[in-house]
Amino acid sequence: MDVPTLRPPRHRVSRTAIWYWAARAALGWLILLAAQVIWLVADDAGVPLSAHVIGLAATAVVAAAHVTLMPLWRYRVHRWEATPAAVFTQSGWFRQEWRIAPVSRIQTVDSERGPLEQLFRLANVTVTTASAAGPIKVGGLDRDTAQRLVAELTANAQATAGDAT
Repeated sequence: MDVPTLRPPRHRVSRTAIWYWAARAALGWLILLAAQVIWLVADDAGVPLSAHVIGLAATAVVAAAHVTLMPLWRYRVHRWEATPAAVFTQSGWFRQEWRIAPVSRIQTVDSERGPLEQLFRLANVTVTTASAAGPIKVGGLDRDTAQRLVAELTANAQATAGDAT
C-alpha cells in the first residue's frame, strides 16, 4: 500500500500579493515615520536633533528592508490547494503553518476583500471547519481565482457525505 507523501500545496497566491503586502507594510511604516517627524518638529524637551535624525534614519532602513524582503519571502512560502478530498494551505513568514482540512469537515466558505485588497484586485477565502484550530484562510488570491475556489469548495462540500463536525 502506497503511503502519500507530504508535499507543499501546488498553487502560489497571485503575484500581485507581493505588491499588496509591500503597500500594506509601507503604510504602517509611514505612520511611524510621520509620528517621528511630528515629534522632531514639536520637541521642546531638548532631545538633540542628531538623536531624532539617527532615529529617523534607523526607522527608514528597517522599513525599507521590511517592505522589500517580507513580501518576497511570503510569496515564496504562501501556497494553497483544493482537491475533492481536502483543502491544503501553507502560510507565514517567521512562523510557518501547514493546514489540511478534509472537505467533509467544511461548514462554511467565505470570500472577503478589504479596501486595499480591492485596489489590488485581490480577495481572501476563509474555510470554516469544525476544527478547534480555527478557520483555514487563503489570502492573496486574484478575484477570479477566489470566486472559482469558493464555488469549487462549496460544490465539493455539498457532494461529500458527512455532517461537518
